Amino acid sequence: MATREEVRAGPFAKIYDPTVGEHRPWYINDHTIVRADDGRWHLFGITHPEPADPFHEVEFAHAVAPELPGPWTKRAPALTVDPGYGETHLWAPHVLQFRGRYYMFYAGGGADRTRAAINLATSTDLFRWTRAPQGPLFHDGYDARDPMILRLGEKWVMYYCATSAPQGGHHVVCYRLSADLRHWGERHIAYTDPSIGTEAGNTESPFVLPHNGSWYLFIGPRPGYVGTDVFRSDNPYRFRIGDKVGHIRAHAAELVQDAQRWWITSAGWGQGGVHLAPLSFPTRTPGAVVPR
Repeated sequence: MATREEVRAGPFAKIYDPTVGEHRPWYINDHTIVRADDGRWHLFGITHPEPADPFHEVEFAHAVAPELPGPWTKRAPALTVDPGYGETHLWAPHVLQFRGRYYMFYAGGGADRTRAAINLATSTDLFRWTRAPQGPLFHDGYDARDPMILRLGEKWVMYYCATSAPQGGHHVVCYRLSADLRHWGERHIAYTDPSIGTEAGNTESPFVLPHNGSWYLFIGPRPGYVGTDVFRSDNPYRFRIGDKVGHIRAHAAELVQDAQRWWITSAGWGQGGVHLAPLSFPTRTPGAVVPR
């Protein structure tokens, strides 16, 4: 159950509408926001004309802004589906910068949903992207998707959602470790939800961040389409259902740090674009332990 020290979001304001300049409404779903070396912000995300059509989401939206609240300007799609690479759709990009190069991790699907592909493309300017020549980083199921990467010590950690078994089971948040962002180890589970199924689970869009000596996991949709639960732990590799410390009315939430404060986004089918709100954390948290 949530404690009194809940993680909370302030009012949401729309910062980007993908319908501008189009002849019909478009949506942005799972997305990522990154700041370039020149100070400009870049947004990448699932996009498609309304209504929802997830298995025909075949390009990643790209928009650029001078400041996080905007104004945001639509650019050409960052990436389009490549059937020759085994992709059947493009879902949930996550972009980070390391040593002068940008890395975009995303779900590329595939013919076998029990062995869905997590793929990588890289760029030096956030406009031109090249897929990893060796192919997908790994496969997992059911419909493994929504990768998010965090640096912990000398290792990188990739969190993503899947099910406890490839054919289905409990909805889980998995993680894998890497030393170079290209080769990833065995699958482990950071969080197991009581719910059971295959596609469209409630551990989607996992995002993990450290704050004030604790680790926070954001996942959703819970309990409805527009809803994100927040869990707190002293261990970034272990979260439990009883660790819940907040609920935010957001879908496909991403956490963005700017001007020494955290912000949370919301988007999705029928949501009219991307929305942004300030995020507040409890001031008192227990000490954290980083496993080695």
